[in-house]
Amino acid sequence: MTSKGKTGRAVSLGLCTVVAAAVLAAPAQALPAEHPATGQGGAPAWSVKDTGTDARFRGLAPVSRRIAWVAGSKGKVLRTVDGGRSWLDVSPPGAAELQFRDIEAFDGRRAVVLAIGEGEASRVFRTDDGGATWTESFRNDDPRAFYDCITFFDSRHGLAMSDPVDGKYRILSTGDGGKSWKVLPNDGMPAALPGEAGFAASGQCLVSSGPKDVWLATGGGATARVLHSADRGLHWSAAESTIPAGDPARGVFALAFQGRGHGLAVGGDYRPDQASPQAAAVTDDGGRSWRQSTTPPPAYRSGVAWLPHSRTAALAVGPTGTDLTVDAGRTWRTVDTGSFDTVDCTPDFGCWAAGEKGRVARLEF
Repeated sequence: MTSKGKTGRAVSLGLCTVVAAAVLAAPAQALPAEHPATGQGGAPAWSVKDTGTDARFRGLAPVSRRIAWVAGSKGKVLRTVDGGRSWLDVSPPGAAELQFRDIEAFDGRRAVVLAIGEGEASRVFRTDDGGATWTESFRNDDPRAFYDCITFFDSRHGLAMSDPVDGKYRILSTGDGGKSWKVLPNDGMPAALPGEAGFAASGQCLVSSGPKDVWLATGGGATARVLHSADRGLHWSAAESTIPAGDPARGVFALAFQGRGHGLAVGGDYRPDQASPQAAAVTDDGGRSWRQSTTPPPAYRSGVAWLPHSRTAALAVGPTGTDLTVDAGRTWRTVDTGSFDTVDCTPDFGCWAAGEKGRVARLEF
């Protein structure tokens, strides 16, 4: 483990609590070989992996405890197939000027990555051979559009979202694994609030669960909202969250859902000199209504993920640390002070986090 001193002891105790809660519900075959339930190894903690780059990784796509992809600044895409011991630079050729902010991977060979920005800076690339070759499958030709996030329902069907164009969020759709994309009609999309937009901070401003449900996180407007579609982006409803907005730097930055019902939202104000009270919210009805966490994270958080096989344990991350909940988002406490932008977990307890200065970590036991 690379965590040391007070931070290492805090994360070990905190994450041990989370894992213990999850283990109660986890099938034995889902546990990694070094899981505490097997009688091997020690308390879990983040172990930072050497990626060999200082790029900032806001895009994260773990496939398992061994396989993970990250995407970030300077057009960087990395892949590991040995649990982070080594990383292969599989960046698309000629992409050094692009800002990759989201990546979705289906296995160790197939992945789709999103570059963000105004006009033609927003692009989608896909690979079928582990990043040896890439195909640019979408390039935005509308200077008013700015794409923030992508999500996939399965290996074929996915969506990407842009900040509002003509007063409504723009949704791209693919039905062939990202080989081709089309703009969906916006008749079923509610009007955006003045100043409202998404945040390309962690690849979690657009998330899906199951075959058709998808949620979109917003900020910048008078209120921070969560939009929901139950038909793969054709029709949407909007609900106000409890996370403060009213400023271009404030709102909901990340979402995580279990099934169609229980969801978590985190965010705040990304400016380091601004406080972020009420930085988390929870829903039990699929996002139709939200209630404030009674004890939210103490600062801005940009990423959130449920721990596998648990209905109550989750992690939230941001530039000032990692927080955990063991009561389904009602209360959070900080367990690590290392900087991360995004977090995600796989069914085999492959929990990964990524962020600035090339930081990528895996939860170790």
